[in-house]
This record gives sequence, C-alpha cells and structure tokens, in this order.
Amino acid sequence: MRRGTSGINALIAVDKPLGMTSHDVVSHVRRAVGERRVGHAGTLDPDASGVLVVGIGQGTRLMGLLTTERKGYVGLVVFGEETETDDAEGAVTRSAEVPAWAWDEDAARERLAGIEGACLQVPPAYSAISVNGVRSYARARAGEHVELEARPVTIHSASLAAIQDVDGRPGWLCAFDVSKGCYIRAIARDLGRACGSAAHLAGLRRTSAGSISLSSCVSLDELEQRGSELVAARALDPAASLGAPVRVLTSSELADASCGKHIPVGDVNVEEGGRVCLVHADKLYGVWTRRADELVSSTNFPAGIMGVRR
Repeated sequence: MRRGTSGINALIAVDKPLGMTSHDVVSHVRRAVGERRVGHAGTLDPDASGVLVVGIGQGTRLMGLLTTERKGYVGLVVFGEETETDDAEGAVTRSAEVPAWAWDEDAARERLAGIEGACLQVPPAYSAISVNGVRSYARARAGEHVELEARPVTIHSASLAAIQDVDGRPGWLCAFDVSKGCYIRAIARDLGRACGSAAHLAGLRRTSAGSISLSSCVSLDELEQRGSELVAARALDPAASLGAPVRVLTSSELADASCGKHIPVGDVNVEEGGRVCLVHADKLYGVWTRRADELVSSTNFPAGIMGVRR
C-alpha cells in the first residue's frame, strides 16, 4: 500500500464547526484516517456550520455525482444594516430604520411565505462565482465593483422559528429549504430591502444536503479519536446518497463490469439514459447508464465504496 493511501473508500458527513474552512475539514480528515485522497462537496463558509459531505479514497470521485439539488439551512436574519458581504463579517454599507412590525411573528411569517417559489437572485459580491476566470470575492477584496448577474433559484420553503433581540434589533431565526446555488446571505439582504429596511445574515447552519442530514454527521473530534473505525461504522450509503436505483451484481457480472463489458439491465426500473448503481457485497462498484436493454460503463470504482445497505 502506497504511503498516504489508507485503503478506505467511503463517504462520510461531517458536522463542520464554526470558524473552520471546508478545506480545513478535509485536512483534519486526511490526518484522522491516514488518506491523502480526501475531498468535499458543497463548500461551507468559515462562519457557517453543519452538514459537509466528505469523500475518502475512491469516494472522492462521487463528489461531482451527488444529488444535492436541495439544501436545508437555519439562519439568523438581523435587521437594520446591510454589509458588503451580506453577513456579519463584512463592513456595514447601509443602515436603515426597522419597521415596528418586524417584531411581530405573524407578520414575519407572512413575509417569509411571500418569498417562497422560483425567483431570480443576485449572488453576493463576496462569493466563489468565477468572473472572467477570477473568483468574485477576489475581485471584491481587491476593491473592484462587482455586479453579478441574477440567477434562477428556488426557495422551496421559508419559515420562522423565533424572533430574537439582537442588540435591540429584531433577528428572525428562519428555516430554509432551497435549491442548489441559492445563497442564504442574499435572501437576508433581499428580505431587508423588501421590508423597507436593511438586513444581513448573522449566523448559518446547514441542516441537510440532498438526502443527507445532521443526524448522519460525525464530529471532527470523534473522527480524530476513532479514525477509520468510525468511518467504517458511520459511512454513508453511497447508492442512497446518489439517489439512483440499484443493480445487484453476481460475482461473474462484477468481473464483466470490471472489464467494461455491458451487462443486462435486469429488473431495475430506470429510464433510457438514467443512472444505475452497480452493487456487490455491500459496496458500490460503478455508476452506469442505461442504453436500450443494457447498462454501459460510465464511472467505475474498482476497489468498491463501502456502506451500501440493502
């Protein structure tokens, strides 16, 4: 076994702590399991916590395949000020009076219900979106005036958990279920403007990414203490995480698939061109595509990714 290769091939969900970048989490996981091939899906800002999906070994090849079109968050929207980053880390760019009704829970719920649905959202200037090959946040930090184009997103639900007093200003603690690419910071900014005031995001926790929730997460402290033992015990089911139907392979079919030979669709319910997870002995060995009555090679995992539960 090469140095820096653990033999672990898995997906895990980490509850990312506040104050740590997503890359910091990757570095911690590398040390904890002795594996250099570690990657993450769905970056979380340092001032956000919660669900971060991490791939280990061949699990890193699943990062671009995961079905995370919807994400859940709990965020604190504080009224009275906008900032350059749309969150509490940025300098204040505008202050405004806060209407008295912003303290009323019924009024807050009505406003939140009004933002649900498909819309066009202008991402924050301080975001990782590339503008002519340069990250938007890099341009903004360099003092450039950044104007990003509005993008279609969907706010599936927006609900109020509580109204908090934040230094004498109302803070709406909200739960959001949104589409991929939707910025909660931008929702906070736009809510403030829609209410005739100003607002920014003062705290954020991701509660779900696709089908993966906080209940599936491990802490970095646990991982550093138990390492590969914890990964084996708490690995995510890669097939379930992908949300694709499963084709269970016989030993001979696995041998054929490992050589790239087409295999019959069998009794898998999948449409033409759809993805299928190839599974054998509780491991994921491939994500293949239906072509007529056969499955053809798309992505293979020769060592198998652990964690499949049938």
